[in-house]
Amino acid sequence: MADTYHHGNLRQALIDAGIKIINDYGEDYLSLRKVAAACDVSHAAPYAHFKDKDDLLEAIKQSVTESFMNDLVEAVEGKATADEAIIAMGRAYVTFFSKNPDYYIFLFGKQNITAHLKMNKEYKNDYPPFLLLRRMYLRHLEENGLEKTFEEQEIEIVKIWSIVHGMASIACMKGVKSSINWKDLDERLLV
Repeated sequence: MADTYHHGNLRQALIDAGIKIINDYGEDYLSLRKVAAACDVSHAAPYAHFKDKDDLLEAIKQSVTESFMNDLVEAVEGKATADEAIIAMGRAYVTFFSKNPDYYIFLFGKQNITAHLKMNKEYKNDYPPFLLLRRMYLRHLEENGLEKTFEEQEIEIVKIWSIVHGMASIACMKGVKSSINWKDLDERLLV
């Protein structure tokens, strides 16, 4: 097979093909040869962009995280209060994964997500969606004039994250049947 890809950014096309393979067959099925075949390029072409499967997986993780962050940021933009922003962020969190259940499994199954739950210091390498939640939570405390110890803050942020993460997990389960519309989540589930 010749390196015949002439439709733009091959690196992004390989990432997109990797996402599709993961969605259709699971992460274990992914290989650089398979993404090359999906893009109709030589099996050597992906090596110009990724040193190995792990490098491709990291690029896919970054791409999925960027898409996830775009949805979360869009949800909180323009909200008058932190409380409104946190609810909108929760809705966007569950909606994103209900529309992309394989992303949930991919991100939170085998990938390394870093999040320091201790609230006495911000860690720059934490997972960007967690950093956004942390900022919205601290804004919530400030707007409402609430003073909490670091331990109380940690407990509350774990509760908030657990609620939406748990709902996202349920929304992604194939065998769970519910009348809840996960893609347009009722606000009552989040307050």
